Amino acid sequence: MIRPVFTEIALFLTPFVLYALFLVATRTGLLDASAWRPPVVGWLTLAALGLLILSFVVMAQFGGVPPNSTYVPAHMENGRFVPGSTE
Repeated sequence: MIRPVFTEIALFLTPFVLYALFLVATRTGLLDASAWRPPVVGWLTLAALGLLILSFVVMAQFGGVPPNSTYVPAHMENGRFVPGSTE
């Protein structure tokens, strides 16, 4: 469960990191308040939320089990534990 959370956090931070790299590349003050004006931060936040929504759609569309699959719960066979699976 922690990996998907870290993935979403990384996707959210990506636009901000790219903008910071842009500021470093253009030799603009990275910690200068004028480089991080509210409209810029607003657009970066919208881009980050767009990435999050896109990642949720992609995970919902392409992740998980195939359609019409049947879940077989965990059970014991010949004294051996067989984990749950889909067929």
